[in-house]
Amino acid sequence: MSHKSRKSSGEKGHQYEREAERFLESKGFEILERNYRAGHKEIDLIVRKDNTVVFVEVKGSRTKRFGHPSERVTRKKQDNLIVAAEKYIIDKNLKDCDFRFDLITFHSGRLEYYPGAFSRPK
Repeated sequence: MSHKSRKSSGEKGHQYEREAERFLESKGFEILERNYRAGHKEIDLIVRKDNTVVFVEVKGSRTKRFGHPSERVTRKKQDNLIVAAEKYIIDKNLKDCDFRFDLITFHSGRLEYYPGAFSRPK
């Protein structure tokens, strides 16, 4: 593979997000937002199914060298996602619905889905 034909990590990340989006739509989720930003914090996908709004982080890895992609969703990353989700909930005036944080990873060419991957600390 030539250097020019390799996808940048940003392009690959967007590809993973599009694949995750298609997967979620196939499971009956409605896409509400893509790459929602709250300052420097970002949520890859925000989706809804029935009465549940789900904030989705998408992580991928082309090699095993850096471990499983889920290992890059650190407590600090989770805290940033929670802050961004709280802003979204306030901005959209969401009430009377449930909220959840899901993770979708792409590892060794496979999509792995983790509903309720983490939650806001009590």
